[in-house]
Amino acid sequence: MTLTSKPTEEARPIRIIEVGPRDGLQNEPCSLSLKTRVEFINALSASGVSEIEAGAFVSTNAVPQMSGSDEVFRQLTRMEGVTYSALVPNERGLDRALEAGVQKIAVFTAASNTFNLHNIHATITQSIARLRPVVSRAREAGLQVRGYISTVVFCPYEGPIHPANVMGVMRQLLDIGVEEIALGETLGKASPRDFRPLLDKVCSYLSPQRVALHLHDTYGLAVANALNAWEQYGITAFDGSAGGLGGCPYAPGASGNVATEDLASAFKASGALVSVDERKVVTAAQKIAEELGRTISSKLFQVLALRNDLAPQLTG
Repeated sequence: MTLTSKPTEEARPIRIIEVGPRDGLQNEPCSLSLKTRVEFINALSASGVSEIEAGAFVSTNAVPQMSGSDEVFRQLTRMEGVTYSALVPNERGLDRALEAGVQKIAVFTAASNTFNLHNIHATITQSIARLRPVVSRAREAGLQVRGYISTVVFCPYEGPIHPANVMGVMRQLLDIGVEEIALGETLGKASPRDFRPLLDKVCSYLSPQRVALHLHDTYGLAVANALNAWEQYGITAFDGSAGGLGGCPYAPGASGNVATEDLASAFKASGALVSVDERKVVTAAQKIAEELGRTISSKLFQVLALRNDLAPQLTG
């Protein structure tokens, strides 16, 4: 049933999952050094985010930006209260993740067969079959498991996606043991009105506490979607990427993930309980942007820059 009133102050705090070190960096044209990636993660660890997706145990030929994720996990300074997770596509990746001391894994598929074929060269059915032993072994090892579903509202190849398609994929992921479902709005073009039919279905079937939103911000709608999901449905887990890093190579024109600092700022302004220090996120984002030779897209960064309010955060 859809929630119709805003959660109270006694409600669960907002849980922000920082995906910049994985989903953000894997879409950049250049690869960063292990030292730079570790420093980025360590800086984000001190910002108050509850989880950091610190790497991916994927083919280094396919995603060279994620090479050395094993060593990244071994070198990072783990902070109490922060979960360090990784994307794992297959059993070989799981073996590496277990050896590196990963606490949580994420597996992925899509609500669109065409997108899945472009992205991972498998149909939805084939991808679920491939993930079954990965999830089973991860759960046996005591790891938490998240399941990403991409293209939950729009697909660059198939157009609008019916909520029934998403529900079918979600049920299959839950059946194989996935604990948390991350709904990926890959194109970043959905409005809250576009999202509601899906969230009505999802949150009537699954507790909102087991649902996360992974939003891209191509059309500037990500924050509106996040606030709507919190206020109307009680969803409290949201992926963000420091500085708005990211994108999707199989969704032409799609920009990066919603900026972590913009999410934190918007939720605080709306009265939510948020532990993230958005200024620390901006500091981490600026440093990594300098390494990448790119600009930061977040609204908060632009405001702080206009106020000349960044320098104090970058000293020391």
